[in-house]
Amino acid sequence: MVGRGEAKQARSKGLSSERLKEDRISQLPDPLICQNLSHLPPKESVKTSVLSTRWTSLWLFVPSLELAWWHLPNSYAFKSFGYRFFDSDRASCINKLKLTIDENDASYLTSWIQALVKRKIQCLYIRRSRGDSFHEMPSSIYISETLVSLKLYQLTLVNAEFVSLPCLKIFYLKDIVYPNEATFERLVSSSPVLEDLKVDVLWTDGKVYRVHSRSLKRLRLHRSFSFPFDSSPGVVVDAPLLCCLRIEDRDSESVIVNNVQSNAKLDISLHFGLGDFDEASVSSRISSIRKFTSGILTVMDMTICVYTFKIIHHYSKVEPLPQFNYMSHLHVKLDVSDLKGLQTFIERCPNLKSLILDLDDILGYLQYEEINQISFPAGISWVMVDMTISTKAFKLIYHSSKLEPLPQFGYMSRLYIVSLCVSIVKWLPTFLESCPNLKSLILSLDDFDHQMHSEERNQISFLSVPGCLLSSLEFVEFSCTFSGDAAEMKLVHLMLTVGNSASNAALRDEMI
Repeated sequence: MVGRGEAKQARSKGLSSERLKEDRISQLPDPLICQNLSHLPPKESVKTSVLSTRWTSLWLFVPSLELAWWHLPNSYAFKSFGYRFFDSDRASCINKLKLTIDENDASYLTSWIQALVKRKIQCLYIRRSRGDSFHEMPSSIYISETLVSLKLYQLTLVNAEFVSLPCLKIFYLKDIVYPNEATFERLVSSSPVLEDLKVDVLWTDGKVYRVHSRSLKRLRLHRSFSFPFDSSPGVVVDAPLLCCLRIEDRDSESVIVNNVQSNAKLDISLHFGLGDFDEASVSSRISSIRKFTSGILTVMDMTICVYTFKIIHHYSKVEPLPQFNYMSHLHVKLDVSDLKGLQTFIERCPNLKSLILDLDDILGYLQYEEINQISFPAGISWVMVDMTISTKAFKLIYHSSKLEPLPQFGYMSRLYIVSLCVSIVKWLPTFLESCPNLKSLILSLDDFDHQMHSEERNQISFLSVPGCLLSSLEFVEFSCTFSGDAAEMKLVHLMLTVGNSASNAALRDEMI
């Protein structure tokens, strides 16, 4: 009897312990359980329905979901899950959905989107991941009182007769088929609080993209592939609050930018529909280039790609460039052949303070005699406060100094030389002598020049530290991958000598 009693008591304690554990889980509120379930894949979330009666339908109320066609065994299971989850009669809200569909029939999107809008979706991302079919989005996506972020990828939009997206702030459109130009324009202009817009244009699309927005702050538009269009593709931007604009467009013959902020940042890679970039070809786009440059006069920070600068250079030979009075930061990528155009451009930027100069790799293909005939534009010396130059640009300055003395960079206070190669580093003190008021020097040494023989490397020497650096320099940073060669150690000694005069100095070894 005693044994039976003890066994019964033990079983009772075990049941009580299990009930205690069950009670602890059941004490969690449903919203918290649903929040946790939203971090599970859909298939695993559904499996929790067998835990208890209470858990049977909790997976249907998760506030966010990532659902892809490969998450479930087949198309039928995928649709069945969706029809149960996207129930428009359910009162709970769906805050966030990332939906990836395949090439199969997607007629279910109509009811699913309607349910999402009714259940106050806030963040929606829909993409087709495979196949050539661009599934059609229902017009119900155009009317949502709660949608804050909308991202669509490889889909077809229907004609937008009426759009109401009062809360939409983030809008990404990639490889979208539009029924007409007005649909895109209406989607943007009917989103009164839109701040961030990204558009990747489908390669077969020759439409004109018009961006009219009173609230837009950031715009990125990308159209990179050429295609013979019946129409003339183009871009029109009218956004007075725009502070960041990036356009990569090879095909648009006309790009017009109006009413940008005076502190706006502009990153442009434009070909104006040209395949060739000689003077004759550029002359055919004079009117388009004039309209574009006149619309960006208030830009403060600009990055220009190689071909865009080449176009601007040729344009400046036909018509004088306008004055960029607000520009203080310029990052330019250019061919050596366009260096004369750099001086012309900089002369139109009277308040320029910072220059990042990145030369194309053409230097590696020029003969020694050709390099020695290239002169560095001396006109940039009097405007620079902050300059960043690549090792190619530094090589050019080095060869230019053989033709004529370097100008004095009297206004330069900050200098950053990127990936400087050891083979010309011996000329560094000579260059620094031209910077009498330099306060900050950052030098990044490239991997050791293996094309130099060991004897050549060890013969590299530095005469002395420019006296102006010892009196003016306040910050020094030097980084490289040390191998212990004599030339590197001499350079380290030079930088340490310079660093002793600075109030802040840093020596970084990338790998020992």
